[in-house]
Amino acid sequence: MLRRLAVAVAALSTMLGFVVVQATPQALALDNGLARTPPMGFNNWNTTQCKATFNEAMIKSIADLFVSKGLKDAGYQYVNIDDCWAKTSRNAQGNLEPDPVRFPNGIKAVADYVHSKGLKFGIYTSAGTKTCNTAGFPGGLNHETQDANLFASWGVDYLKYDNCNNQGVDAQQRYKKMRDALAATGRPIVFSICEWGQNQPWTWAQPVGNLWRTTGDISDSYSKMVSIFQKNLPLAQYAKPGAWNDPDMLEVGNGGMTPAEYRSHFSLWAIMAAPLLIGADLRKVSAENYETLLNKDVIAVDQDTLGVQGKQISASGNKYVISKPLSNGDYAVALFNNNSSAQTISTTASAIGIGSSSNYNLKDLWSKSTRNTTGTISVSVPAHETVIYRVSKGVRTPPAEGTHQVSDLSWDSAVSGWGPVEKDRSNNTQAGGDGKTLTINGTTYAKGLGTHAASDISFYLGKACDTFSASVGVDDEVASTKGSVVFQVFADGTKIADSGTMTGATAAKQLSGSIAGADQLRLVVTDAGDGNNSDHADWGNPTITC
Repeated sequence: MLRRLAVAVAALSTMLGFVVVQATPQALALDNGLARTPPMGFNNWNTTQCKATFNEAMIKSIADLFVSKGLKDAGYQYVNIDDCWAKTSRNAQGNLEPDPVRFPNGIKAVADYVHSKGLKFGIYTSAGTKTCNTAGFPGGLNHETQDANLFASWGVDYLKYDNCNNQGVDAQQRYKKMRDALAATGRPIVFSICEWGQNQPWTWAQPVGNLWRTTGDISDSYSKMVSIFQKNLPLAQYAKPGAWNDPDMLEVGNGGMTPAEYRSHFSLWAIMAAPLLIGADLRKVSAENYETLLNKDVIAVDQDTLGVQGKQISASGNKYVISKPLSNGDYAVALFNNNSSAQTISTTASAIGIGSSSNYNLKDLWSKSTRNTTGTISVSVPAHETVIYRVSKGVRTPPAEGTHQVSDLSWDSAVSGWGPVEKDRSNNTQAGGDGKTLTINGTTYAKGLGTHAASDISFYLGKACDTFSASVGVDDEVASTKGSVVFQVFADGTKIADSGTMTGATAAKQLSGSIAGADQLRLVVTDAGDGNNSDHADWGNPTITC
């Protein structure tokens, strides 16, 4: 009835000499049931480009490594080939043919091998007359149905459709035509739109493709990775299950960044719910970079079924805070330091949007450490690194009855003026774990906390404890003529001990006080008002009785 009414209105409008524009509702995402979480897998381009090393043997070995290295078990499933797989011309029937040198047994044989491993196979072409490589491989423009049918007959599960040599044809027209051709094959094929963000595909591609590139190509450098992250981050509203912003493949393992920078790369792609397509030759990836690619806690953030891309909470001073809600009510929060020196990055549970609770549990998804907080989320992040937490509402348990070394407890929050707070080690410089034995004026302490002013460490007591004591002073790793700090101890809001100003020449002082009835213990070090140069401050053998 509504359709007949629309036709009648259109006819009447023509008679009267004016035009009625009818709104056409669009689907919220491509209705093919695929890529309900961001695709995970491999693409050879970043490591091989069009070199002779790209061939059938390599692709089969990648499929083998997916199984033997645990990548398949971690969620990686697509083994995708990129440009240069075909001959430079179509055959007499107009079909694409594989290069017989690279793929002597044909594409279907490779796809069958990948499928035999319980994996899926992807292929590449361009929405133009030729692909992007200068050799001039034929593209899919005006061959959409023929190519889609061929791909389906080979057992293709994923198509990356590039944008080169497009002859100026409207992007939406080109990509919709291939979408329809793929759908008509009857085979489930993930459709990846590689349009480079030229026509803002995030505004129109949701009902066209399962993912769309938002930028130009990535390269294996920290600066390029960050620039792509910065372009993709503001597009969170457009991502949803089955329809993803794609900031391009991963460079993890290719060698152009440090392991820490690769961890940031992986963390940022995960918090942005980006596809995780490995772009390194897995036969050459180091054990440390494999650990990055196999971090199931970070992968779980990317693959969360709620399907929300993380949103920027703050970014002042090149210190990014990005929050992502998760399907079970938890939140992931990434604290990314895009500076050349360590920085303290802070936010709150309220700011990231998790909702009210008396306390929260924080799990560091790289170090695997856990701690509690009443709301503050703050940590010292080394240069170019990212700390990513999974935040959940929780019930805190006070310390058990007895005497406890404070360094054996989980803190609610810990902020240090330079580098992280170290447990049972001195602060030293800035990397976690780089400290030495705690030493104050020649006396060593096996247990304690190494900090750098200004620092503030808090612990939950739950009104269960009675007394606190510690030996404090400037660590001997600083010359005796340097360093000037003040140690302070607070039970809730009440200061119970103060060392006065101490320098590298000052002998250790004993601080003690009552913490009876207190919910929180805070250990604070100030810079004594003269700046924090060389202010390496030790809490030696800090203990509480409960």
